[in-house]
Amino acid sequence: MEMPKFLIADNLDFPDDIFVLHTEYPRFLLNVITEEVEWLDDIPEKDALENQDELIRLVQQAFEFYDNEMEKYETD
Repeated sequence: MEMPKFLIADNLDFPDDIFVLHTEYPRFLLNVITEEVEWLDDIPEKDALENQDELIRLVQQAFEFYDNEMEKYETD
């Protein structure tokens, strides 16, 4: 099955929050409201330091994905 790179998620236990899930390595859950990131995969510290720019870019892409999806809802 082909999966999208990003998914929007919500949860009734967190009614004021909206999440974006990154489904590829390194997987993470971004709380769009609080801007908190929870990494779901273990990233070795050495790799995290070497790839810090890439990790930041992925989080920025998640925010852009959310903004683009919300824009689509507003225009429909």
